[in-house]
Amino acid sequence: MITLEIQALENINQTAKKFIELIGNRTVFAFNGSMGAGKTTFIKAICESMGVKEAVNSPTFSIVNEYEAADGRIIYHFDCYRINKIEEAVDMGTEEYLYSGNLCFIEWSENIAPLLPDHIINVNIKETENGKREIQIEDETEKEEKKESEF
Repeated sequence: MITLEIQALENINQTAKKFIELIGNRTVFAFNGSMGAGKTTFIKAICESMGVKEAVNSPTFSIVNEYEAADGRIIYHFDCYRINKIEEAVDMGTEEYLYSGNLCFIEWSENIAPLLPDHIINVNIKETENGKREIQIEDETEKEEKKESEF
């Protein structure tokens, strides 16, 4: 597990750049945290740091927004808060996005848990004292490999 910290909103782009350096060839990320923890704000900073030109905002009503990074990579930003039944996610083609090989940043991923790939990266955002944010990055694959090696 890797931990990053956002000391203040003015420093969020520095943390976003560190995050980008860490992601390597991983593609599917679940951004977890309570309402108002800063999931959308951090995703926006990541996209801006990757050179996305269009406005990055929460896809609360559209469920998914598509962006293009400066290097041509496609980024899908999901907000699954409004998904009540897994069938809704299936009907909109969520699995095609998740297994496309493109970057997928997912808020409220627990609402589509049965569709998520095994190789997901959890990005847990927690507000700490004085409005700071702690970001813990946890690779589910590594967690499973560790469990298997314990047997």
